[in-house]
Amino acid sequence: MADADLEEIRKARLAQLQQQGGAGGAQSASGQDDQQQQEAEARNSILAQILTPEAADRLGRIRLVKESRARDVENRLIALARSGQLQNKVTEVQLKELLGAVAENTREKEGAGAIVISRRKGGWDDDDEDDLEGF
Repeated sequence: MADADLEEIRKARLAQLQQQGGAGGAQSASGQDDQQQQEAEARNSILAQILTPEAADRLGRIRLVKESRARDVENRLIALARSGQLQNKVTEVQLKELLGAVAENTREKEGAGAIVISRRKGGWDDDDEDDLEGF
């Protein structure tokens, strides 16, 4: 076989593999995107039902600053709503209280594994420099 024939076979095989692999990968990625989009829509729908407009606005501003904190608060609110513990819409004041609780919780978690650095007392002073002049 000539080099040109081998090159044509390689190109045909590569195109075939790209069609098979590319189509399957695109479908699964598209399915994951659709699923994530549906989950986001469901979360937003639940939050719209349980938050007052002022509270939703505050949560949106928090999301801009710290995504993880907003996600924690959303998860707590959704859990409370699903368990039936929310009788009325959550106001901005109630959201602030919940934020305080979440902040305290995260501080406790971070504080347990915190690294503490203790520095030596004393250190260098002018007299120590005189001791080194002879060296």
